[in-house]
Amino acid sequence: MKSFITALCILQIGIFYSQEIIELPYEPNVSVEWIGAEKEYFSDIWKTQVVTNVSKPSMQVFRPEAAIANGTSVIIAPGGGLYALSINSEGNEVAEWLNQKGITAFVLKYRLVPTGEDGVKEVMQVGERIIENVAPVLPLSVEDGLTAVSYVRKNAESLGVDPKKIGFMGFSAGGAVTMGVSYNYSAENRPDFLVPVYPWTTAMPVSECPDDAPPMLIICATDDPLGLAGGSIELYSSYLNSGKTVGLHMYAKGGHGFGMKKQQLPSDNWISRFYDWAVAEGLTISQNME
Repeated sequence: MKSFITALCILQIGIFYSQEIIELPYEPNVSVEWIGAEKEYFSDIWKTQVVTNVSKPSMQVFRPEAAIANGTSVIIAPGGGLYALSINSEGNEVAEWLNQKGITAFVLKYRLVPTGEDGVKEVMQVGERIIENVAPVLPLSVEDGLTAVSYVRKNAESLGVDPKKIGFMGFSAGGAVTMGVSYNYSAENRPDFLVPVYPWTTAMPVSECPDDAPPMLIICATDDPLGLAGGSIELYSSYLNSGKTVGLHMYAKGGHGFGMKKQQLPSDNWISRFYDWAVAEGLTISQNME
């Protein structure tokens, strides 16, 4: 039994060290001060694994099998109110699903509001002050998103991806980061497609659509308890009225933060609908899961 436990520990350590982590460059900001290191733990409040107190942006690389890799890549920004990252349901599990379709994924840890021992508990208690609290940090998070796109494009060859097929997908607060990326890119860090999933449009209000806006697919649920359905429709309308390529999947039920969770609802299949859209738009190559 002792030898089995030892072998298991060695295996777990090997898996840990085999993670491919990219530390992204960033400009320190003196107006926001973080104390202590980044934290990862299971949140009893959200019933999922979370990351908090991120002060240095990074990405974890998820690569598909070489035999099915098609060059398309997606940078994934998990949500969590800018106080935390729902790292599994809105990050790692998304990346693993995309890998099965031949898509390379990068799970982004963007800078968050500085927190103490339990960032999830803090965000649940902050109430109406949340917009005020995230205001100094959100521009840094957006900057991290743009840097991620730039990094993947500059290193496309070594990463094995197509520099013209780099997508950005974000959930809730990560959706606000996605919108910020969509409004602030340059030629160097322009994403080739965007997928805001129940985007936090109260933190990042809908603005004028850029002239060269990349294709966008928006995902949300009508019964989102944070009232984000209206903002998603407004975002869709801004693209539609500007004559841009845009799609919208608005599910009657799904709530908020569904990510890769299974609720026995049509919203469970949102990622398959994203994939159908990406294939139809020529953003990736059809890959049978079977």
